[in-house]
Formats: sequence, C-alpha cells, structure tokens
Amino acid sequence: MSFLIDGPALYLAGRRTAQAVRDPDAAEVVATATVAGFLAVSIPLYLNRPWTRPIWRLCRARSGRDWMINSGVLKVDDAAVGPTGHVMAAAAFVTYPLWMWLGLRHGRR
Repeated sequence: MSFLIDGPALYLAGRRTAQAVRDPDAAEVVATATVAGFLAVSIPLYLNRPWTRPIWRLCRARSGRDWMINSGVLKVDDAAVGPTGHVMAAAAFVTYPLWMWLGLRHGRR
C-alpha cells in the first residue's frame, strides 16, 4: 500500500465489487472490509510498525513511511516529515472511503 497506489486501487476495487456483488448491502460489507484492510496495513506502514518490515522490504523501501510516501517513485525525505506532513498523511487516509465509494458508484452504472 502507498499513497500513490491506494486511491486508484480502492477505486478499482469499488468498481469490481459493484460489478461482482449485485446485492447493495453485501457490496457495502465487502467495500467496508476492503477499506478497513487497506487502513489496517497502510497506517502501520506509515507509522513504521515492526510487523510491516516484510512488506516494505519486499517493496525495496527503506521503511514503511518511505514506501507510503515515495512508492519507489518519489524522492521525499521520509525521515524529515514533520507535523504538516503527518497532517497531510492523515488527510490522505481519510480519503480512502471516498475512493471506494467513487468506484462503487461508477461500477453500478
């Protein structure tokens, strides 16, 4: 998971969920579980929790925060992230349900 990938991945997951799960209530359960799964991994990655090490090492990142911010593409100094950066990260996490909702909405069309 990373900030560059998570939004589009959640959008696509929402579209696929809407197409595959015709019952709206069941689709909501799947969507909620998916967003919860993303948050359950992405937030600990950002916080550099020890159990996430295999994930960020697999992605060839220096840390979970490095992976979440840079995704192997950008060159932001993840060690120098201050309060403003943390607020921006929190704001990004808050958008996760929105990405899923947009995918569900467009998948139902």
